[in-house]
Amino acid sequence: AYLINRQSTPVLNMESPFQRLFGVSPNYSKLRIYGCLCFPWLRPYTQHKLEDRSTPCVFIGYSQTQSAYLCLQPITGRIYVSRHVRFDETVFPFHQSRPLAPEQIQRLPLSNLSPPVTIIPSPMPPVPAPQMPPPSPILSRSESHPTSPSSVPPSTSQTGVPRAGNSVSSDSLSSSTSTSQSTPPSIPQAHSDQAQSSSSHSPPTDEAHTSTSLAQSPSPNSQPDVPTASSSSTIPSLDHPPPPNPPPANPPPANPPPENHHQMMTRRKNHITKPNPKYNYSAALSVSCPIEPQTLRQALQDKRWRGAMSAEIDAFAANRTFDLVPREPHFNVVGCRWIYTNKFFSSGAHNRCKARLVAKGYHQKQGSDYTDTFSPVVKATTIRTVLDIAVSRSWPLLQLDVNNAFLQGTLTEEVYMEQPPGFVDSDHPSYVCRLNKAVYGLKQAPRAWYTELSNFLLSLGFTNSLADSSLFVMKLGSDLLYLLVYVDDILVTGSSTSGINRILQLLAERFSVKDPEELHYFLGLEAHRTPAGLHLCQRKYVLDLLHRYNMTNAKPVTTPMASSPKLTIRSGKPLYDPKEYRQLVGSLQYLQFTRLDIAFAVNKLSQFMHCPTDDHFQAAKRILRYLAGSPTHGIFFSAANKLTLHAYSDADWGGDTDDYASTNAYIVYIGNHPVSWSAKKQKGVARSSTEAEYRAVANTVSEVRWICNLLTELGITLPAPPTVFCDNVGATFLCANPVFHSRMKHIALDYHFVRGHIQEGALQVAHVNTRDQLADALTKPLSRAHFLALRDKIGVIASPPS
Repeated sequence: AYLINRQSTPVLNMESPFQRLFGVSPNYSKLRIYGCLCFPWLRPYTQHKLEDRSTPCVFIGYSQTQSAYLCLQPITGRIYVSRHVRFDETVFPFHQSRPLAPEQIQRLPLSNLSPPVTIIPSPMPPVPAPQMPPPSPILSRSESHPTSPSSVPPSTSQTGVPRAGNSVSSDSLSSSTSTSQSTPPSIPQAHSDQAQSSSSHSPPTDEAHTSTSLAQSPSPNSQPDVPTASSSSTIPSLDHPPPPNPPPANPPPANPPPENHHQMMTRRKNHITKPNPKYNYSAALSVSCPIEPQTLRQALQDKRWRGAMSAEIDAFAANRTFDLVPREPHFNVVGCRWIYTNKFFSSGAHNRCKARLVAKGYHQKQGSDYTDTFSPVVKATTIRTVLDIAVSRSWPLLQLDVNNAFLQGTLTEEVYMEQPPGFVDSDHPSYVCRLNKAVYGLKQAPRAWYTELSNFLLSLGFTNSLADSSLFVMKLGSDLLYLLVYVDDILVTGSSTSGINRILQLLAERFSVKDPEELHYFLGLEAHRTPAGLHLCQRKYVLDLLHRYNMTNAKPVTTPMASSPKLTIRSGKPLYDPKEYRQLVGSLQYLQFTRLDIAFAVNKLSQFMHCPTDDHFQAAKRILRYLAGSPTHGIFFSAANKLTLHAYSDADWGGDTDDYASTNAYIVYIGNHPVSWSAKKQKGVARSSTEAEYRAVANTVSEVRWICNLLTELGITLPAPPTVFCDNVGATFLCANPVFHSRMKHIALDYHFVRGHIQEGALQVAHVNTRDQLADALTKPLSRAHFLALRDKIGVIASPPS
């Protein structure tokens, strides 16, 4: 109808209906030749300004719902709807004897382009783009973005008619295509090169060809022009210069497209982007970072790794870790090997090379070489609770690291080990090492170190917490000192600065520790303290995770899990190798230290570890895309926080479509700060929503009572009993009174311990409206608006408030 109303007709004396209706001739500037080459303007999908703004497309028509053009991307098959399009009506990609290849379409000459069409936008809904097939298990940069690495070429003519001198026919395109089939596809140049034209049409020189080939990535199908004697020899010798390039098999076309021979090679010309280093971890890595060797031979070739191994051996000697003794037939001698690791700062810059001698503990025999192996580490809830108390009371927070911590632990069993590779005693090469101290890799090494450290702290006057064995508390009159131990990382805080300094001095005298410093990077947590409070996030860990799975530049999403369709154990095809999926989900588990917004998504994916499918892998990669858009999000502890305790409990009744089990979740707050949370599927099937909510409340009360005991050992007195909020009225009544007996007599008796605590006045259960239920974000996938609203409420923020 749009074209009919603008065409002349004999019925109206060769006037168009538009002219007869409005009295003016219609504007034909919007009409374009069907099938010509076009470049629609694309919205900025990425985070940096150097990203491409267009991609070569084919004009296929006009939108029926808005004043816009329809542009087909021949590589991906996507149709772009855009009002701002530049056209080259002299090039028709599909007007060939055979369709052009995608890389040939990328190299079409772009010098004859019409100016963009300016159209008044109208409030019409956009046409939905066709649904694309799911990407491969590992997203690359090209899979994360629907755009092509081409840029918007500027118009060389300010009129809609192309110039005849710059026109390119389809015959010349066919000729140029045939001559370039034997060479790898070249990288499309930027608009600054395409806008310039040369008066001469001579073929490019050898120098220009060489510089272009160096700028582009090698193709697996390309072959070198001159065979070399060795693959490692890339620069020819001056004594034997390479022969000249052979002439092309086919003569050059009569009218080749104009090319730019400017010698300046810019980032834009070579399509080298420079993302924001704040969100691009790979750009922050130091170029001097050495490759981690896998064998001793490789390590000996770099003086940095040789120095790291020498430092490790010196630490063994200074600590008298082992003695050389003759080998006996009855000895069970375990092997050892070197492990090489690069250490980085929180910013991503390279710190140092670390070489560690590790014993092969799998050679040990239980009962003779070791007995007990359990060693506790501090719980995440304990760390968050102590940090919240320290920040609210403006206490100093110091961290320190013990050098070669496991070498400090004394062994009670006789263990023999081979001599370190590369450091075998020349006088006694057949001797073995009788270990006096623990070595990394031994099964009892963590326990030996914990026993050594705990005995020393207890001798100083510390008390070992019953709620958390890795928490040590010291009371000096009215002052309190807290010490948290996670293997060899120690966090110290307290109300007395002099007491803290005294403890640090004693630790330095007993063990080899690094200089204490203000809390900034502890167990992969980035801590940013201001007068307003403390912000905890895992930015570096997120960027490492994205870099490992090649999703640094993935297109972000706003929710960690899609609300529909629901994941089931039967959805998708089983993965051939589930190892990568299990590694990804395991890595996401540790990210929940500060990201309670992904707790449900990670818990859901953990249920498919035994048999993951491609749909499950896509869901796991969606979490990465969500993290790519929020790498700096975390929890914030305000300095003006009140030490009150309350919790939110919720359950999704029968939410699991595989076994119809319910999912219960809770979030425990001290003041307004979350310190503990959980999302977990219930073991059995609940017969009603009241039963599911009642089980969730019981689990929440168990966690609240443990935190109360922890606060008591920390010397904190709560001003009021803690409150558990539940949005189910029936469960609230059931907690206080034995109602609904006929419908609840099948519930296990241990769930009813909630009533005893309520009757004792230790806590109370209150009803809350479903709209105010914060734990709802941890029980099921939510819509975008609902999830973002709850994410701010539960305490996950990007940066501390000003």
